Amino acid sequence: MTEIPQVQTVALVRELGGPVEFVEDYPVPTPRTDEVLAKILYTGVCQSDLHTKNGTAAGSDGTPITKIKLPHVGGHEGVGRIIALGPGCGPDLKVGTLVGIRFSSRICRRCEFCLAGTEQYCLNSTNHLHHEDGSFQQYIALDADYLTILPDDVDPKVIGPVLCAGLTAYKAVLGANIRPGNWLVVVGAGGGLGHLAVQYARAFGAQVIGVDAPDKRDFVLGLGATEFVDFVNSDPIQRVHEITRLGAHAAVVTAGSAKAFAHACEMLRVGGTLSCVGIPPGRPVLETPICTIVIKGLKVSGNLVGSLKECMEAVDLVRRGMVKPEVKVRPFRDLPAVYEEMERGDIAGRIVLEVE
Repeated sequence: MTEIPQVQTVALVRELGGPVEFVEDYPVPTPRTDEVLAKILYTGVCQSDLHTKNGTAAGSDGTPITKIKLPHVGGHEGVGRIIALGPGCGPDLKVGTLVGIRFSSRICRRCEFCLAGTEQYCLNSTNHLHHEDGSFQQYIALDADYLTILPDDVDPKVIGPVLCAGLTAYKAVLGANIRPGNWLVVVGAGGGLGHLAVQYARAFGAQVIGVDAPDKRDFVLGLGATEFVDFVNSDPIQRVHEITRLGAHAAVVTAGSAKAFAHACEMLRVGGTLSCVGIPPGRPVLETPICTIVIKGLKVSGNLVGSLKECMEAVDLVRRGMVKPEVKVRPFRDLPAVYEEMERGDIAGRIVLEVE
């Protein structure tokens, strides 16, 4: 039986906008009724974690986050193993099971969204960004009735980012309603979200056009993109139409750039879909005239992560080797440095921390 310590090391933020502190005497939670206790092995670092630490919502104009637990332990792309079961846990749960720590921590299971399988919109939900301690710690208590149970044969080093970035990219491609052979544009194709969207689109049988800076060309084509468009030295809209003749069937914009969104609809053909993922700062808008959207029958969709079912679908494509997240594993105590690199825009792919 695994010995459970009373205290642990966590990456703590005492006040919004404050520094990350590594505290070594933070209490290890005791699992309550219908909870499990998991030992965290690895955790991804998401841009949303940085926004929360800084106290502003992703893409906001500086409006502060409210109703946040302080002191705050971030992280919502974690992977761990169950080491203890609380009272009331069913016989299907066992010590040693690999589990994920996702954005959504608890849901009501009764509202219209939960009943429809869109529980990520549950109005009574809590999450590991704002309301509960997340995966930047050694041990975590999780809701046994809303548990992300992972297959034993997945690589825990790569699966953490799939639980947020991968799920978001998968949901965006799913919402694009593409068929095999369709043209799909990924704007920001070399980034943490974009490189996953390229691969999920390929898994759906799409012909992918990756749009990014020129230094990302080899990386994006290596992911399986059919074509690459350099947005620095060419006009992406013109190039997409040259490649596809009629325009793309869909475009997924993963870049958090207002410019990337402004004219993205112009890449689309009649009946095309714009799938929005990245969240630019401020209050940017699509600059496509409404008459164009109406006349061409365009569809615009937003994508906020996804359901647990969709998460497991995204995980399965990684498990089968159809999608391969590009991750770099670093020590847990590198978190402050990773945040600094994120603010400078110096990170390609996804960073995963090994939690000692």
